Amino acid sequence: MAILPIYLDGTEPLRKKAKPVKELDMNTIALIKDMFDTMHAADGIGLAANQVGVLKRIIVVDISSLEDTKDIKPFALINPEVISKAGKCTMEEGCLSIPSVRAEVVRPDKITVKYRDSNFNEQQIVADGILARVILHEIDHLDGVLFTDYVPKSKLKEYKELLEKIKNGDIEIKYPVVTNQRVLL
Repeated sequence: MAILPIYLDGTEPLRKKAKPVKELDMNTIALIKDMFDTMHAADGIGLAANQVGVLKRIIVVDISSLEDTKDIKPFALINPEVISKAGKCTMEEGCLSIPSVRAEVVRPDKITVKYRDSNFNEQQIVADGILARVILHEIDHLDGVLFTDYVPKSKLKEYKELLEKIKNGDIEIKYPVVTNQRVLL
């Protein structure tokens, strides 16, 4: 198991659409384990394979550190697909690929997602609240979408200087990252 560098805003993998996983092999299992290690080392609650430079439709989620969701065990979703959405909820979001930037985003409050689990068995989950938000945020990554794409341009102007620093790697982060300029370990 390893802690992988997280790709920051401005790097190519974050704007690419990930490819479906056709079968479960040892490399995919190792990637999932590494993604959990990486997410935990960065104090994240969700991570998509794009964020570690791998264009496979895999996300990992662990919201057990949050007060109201301690009973939800960490899990991986392979080839997740939203099959229904309901309601709307506005909540502040952040992202390991865009550190220090936080903004309010409107998302569906309740979703149903079909996916394959870490044993490659078909599953379905109904999620609401923060769990739905994390899953949707990470599925967006698989489609090359960042949470800042939902933020009004007028609000993003407040972060213009910080976003430039992130893209250039001119920031201090406690986890290893890849910028469009270099790798920072």
